Amino acid sequence: MSQKPLIQLIGIQKTFGRVYALEGINLEFYPGEIVSLVGDNGAGKSTLTKIIAGTENPDSGGKIILDGEEVKNWNAAKARQSGIETVHQSRALSEQQSIYANVFLGREITNKFGFVKRQQQIDETEKLMRKIGYTSKVWTPSSTVNKLSGGERQGVAISRAILFQSRLVMLDEPTTAMALSEAGEVMEFIRDLKRQGKSVIFISHNPWDAHAVADRFVILDRGKVVFDGPKGNMTPEEFIAKLHNFAKK
Repeated sequence: MSQKPLIQLIGIQKTFGRVYALEGINLEFYPGEIVSLVGDNGAGKSTLTKIIAGTENPDSGGKIILDGEEVKNWNAAKARQSGIETVHQSRALSEQQSIYANVFLGREITNKFGFVKRQQQIDETEKLMRKIGYTSKVWTPSSTVNKLSGGERQGVAISRAILFQSRLVMLDEPTTAMALSEAGEVMEFIRDLKRQGKSVIFISHNPWDAHAVADRFVILDRGKVVFDGPKGNMTPEEFIAKLHNFAKK
């Protein structure tokens, strides 16, 4: 893991009226690291990831540091330009369209006359899917998404997220409602992102999945970071016990 953080959050706070959604958040995220972000509903996970993605503004006073320099007026455009992408729980895929069409949806490769370069998109999709370990012999980039398993669909969503030189990928509940085999496929896609040197934030309510994929745990409780540390030799049972202990306080 790199010793230099990709992004740092210093003193981040977010209030909605008199309610603190986030309070005093100090976190760092590194290239080549998977961080499992966990906590109960209302803990602040969604607000935190929205701030990182630039779709929610923190209250004044906090700082966002990217590559060692403070970024002013952080927003979604700056986040995307900086290589920060989010794979949402819904995946937002067009099931009747092909894999390659979904990968390039809204970012089509065109020639100078505005016509889509279909073959180039197919070739780029094939390279990209091989890159993240998507090695199915049954489906091709031209296959429609509705023929894919849940794990394979998540692979398409991850492919789309890393298409344009992403550096940090946030995955919101990527294994929800999946069979064990499908969840296993998604876990391997995520590990491959790490192998490529990308920073990954894995948001999940499933402690077993969160433990399986993580290098580090960040636990939120009522808007505060109550634990931030490496997995090390922590067993799944110890991790779950830690979650329960914080929930009781």
